[in-house]
Formats: sequence, C-alpha cells, structure tokens
Amino acid sequence: MSRKKVPEKNERVTLRTLANHLGLSLTTVSVVVSDSPAAQAIPLATRKRILAAASDLHYRPNYFARSLRKKHSMSVGVLVSEMSEGYFTLVMNGVEEYLMAAKYFYFLASHFWQPSLLEKYPKMLLERSVDGLLLVNTPTPPLVHVPIVSISGHEAVPGVTNIQLDHKQAARLALKHLADLGHRRIAFMKGQEQTVDTDYRWREIMKTARACGMELHEELLIRLTENSWSAALGYGPVKALLSRTRNFTALFAFNDISAVGAIRALHEAGLRVPDDVSVIGFDDVLSAPFGIPSLTTIRQPLREMGQLGAEFLLNRINYPKAPYPQQVVMQPELVVRESTARARFPSRTRG
Repeated sequence: MSRKKVPEKNERVTLRTLANHLGLSLTTVSVVVSDSPAAQAIPLATRKRILAAASDLHYRPNYFARSLRKKHSMSVGVLVSEMSEGYFTLVMNGVEEYLMAAKYFYFLASHFWQPSLLEKYPKMLLERSVDGLLLVNTPTPPLVHVPIVSISGHEAVPGVTNIQLDHKQAARLALKHLADLGHRRIAFMKGQEQTVDTDYRWREIMKTARACGMELHEELLIRLTENSWSAALGYGPVKALLSRTRNFTALFAFNDISAVGAIRALHEAGLRVPDDVSVIGFDDVLSAPFGIPSLTTIRQPLREMGQLGAEFLLNRINYPKAPYPQQVVMQPELVVRESTARARFPSRTRG
C-alpha cells in the first residue's frame, strides 16, 4: 500500500494527516494513538507501524478536541501554599505517582498565602478546563463547581472530600512518649495561623497535655508567625524562648523542619539534644532519620495521603453520581529515634 507524501516540516500533524500518510482509516489510527481498549483488536504490526509514524512525524494529540468528545480534559489543578522540603515533597510524590499512572496531567500553582493568588488561581485553573481541584494545605475556594479533594483540609463544605490526620491520636502518641520519659515541663510550638492544620492540632495537644498532668506555662508556648517552611521557622523562636527561660526538659515542634531549627538554636545555647532537652517533631520528612541526632517524630502518612487524594479526585471525576466520603481520617505513627531521652534532672535546676 503506497503512502502519501510526508507532511511539510512546519505543517501541523493531525490525526487525519497521520491516517492519510499511513493509508489507514481515521478510526484505526485514532484508537491506537489514544490507547483505547479497542486497539487490542488491531494487529500488533499495524499498531507498531502507527506508533512509529506518530513518533517520526512528531504527532501531538489535540487534547482540547479530545476533551470535547470525552467531556473530560484529563487534567486536574493542584493548589499548594508553597513547594518546599518536607511535607509538600512527600504529599506531591504521592499525587504525581497516582496521576501519572492514571495518565492525567496536572497544573500546579503555589499561592504563598497571598489573598490575591488564593482568589485568582482557582479561576485560572478552571479556565483551563481542569476536571477537578486538589488542595494541599489550602482553604477551599468559593463557588467552584468541579470535584474538590482537600489534603489536610477541615472545612465542612458541600462537594469537598477532606483527607486529614487523626490529630487527637497524634497528640496522644507524642505526649505519652514524653510523659513515659519523665518529661512534665514541655515547650510547645504552635504553627502559623494560616496553616489549615494549626488550630486542630493545637487544640488536641493542649487537651492531651492537661489530661497527662503536664504543666502548661505561657512562657513555654511558642507561636510561629513566619511564612516559611525552612529550618529558620523554628530557629528564631527557640532562640527567643531560650533568652527568656531554659526551664523545660522537652520541646514539641510544629513540624520536622521547625524541629531542625530548634535543635540548632539549642546547640548554640550550649544545650545537648537529647541529654538536656528532648525534641520531637511532626511529619517524618525524608531527612528526619539523617540529622545528628536523628529526629523522633510523629509520622503523617504523607505519600499515602497524596495518593489517596488523587485517587478520590479521579474517582469523583469519572463517577460523578457515585457516593463519596466527606472526610477520610488517616492514622499517625510514633517514630522513636535519637532526639528524645529520659528527663535526667528536675526542671527547677534549670536557669
């Protein structure tokens, strides 16, 4: 069978161009390049020939045309507060892994807690015909009529599935660990006000601390305010704490990144971790086992939360009439490493 002439260099290669070039029907070429199940009925040699020609001619699918036919763009929007080491890295690993396997494309936007971007970016993503929105540590935008899944979300909004950690259990695991080691006078770190998990985690930590008989003193409560996810988040506030008092035996950090900064501040003040002060983090980021000392922490199943968020979103996109949960609660785990140890001397001996 003779082939048509090869398209000109700058000519856009369409499905019809490819079909004419190969001397095959448009339907045959379409089901092969779109990886449709119907392609299995086409001889393997023909499939290989179509895919080879598509590659040689640099054929690119017209996703807008495909989305009109399928009523799906095969893309989703992902909104995050920022992309930084730690929490976001692990969550996005899970999101990407699932979306790639499902052959979905995604648009990623970081809003950095800027009100203008929190308002603008959801609209821009919807203008790009995304089939749904995946929110990571991001408040739910109003008036959105596509499926939404929120990781670390807590807002009870119709049409939204929230995937969240059991913060009550997380507080119990962390504070029981410290109590079993003899710690009673503990410095607590509260996250930034804008972070969606902050209030829920803080409330459970305070309840659990009181139930464990731990002393709660205003001078030992650290409130994070910096819009940062670097170790500086914990470094500065703990230096300020140490300028006021050293009368504590343990510190419960808001997350692992702030715990790293806290350990540095303690070291510079001549305090050893865990000999003088035990430090426990939150998240279990990739670097947590490799510091000196390695970090005891509460593990959030962050990769699994990302995978599950993507899975729930695609299920809701592809099966819009199926029931879906409004809340999915994930379980934390205590990971004991080198940064916590038994309280060695009474807090009253501290200066």
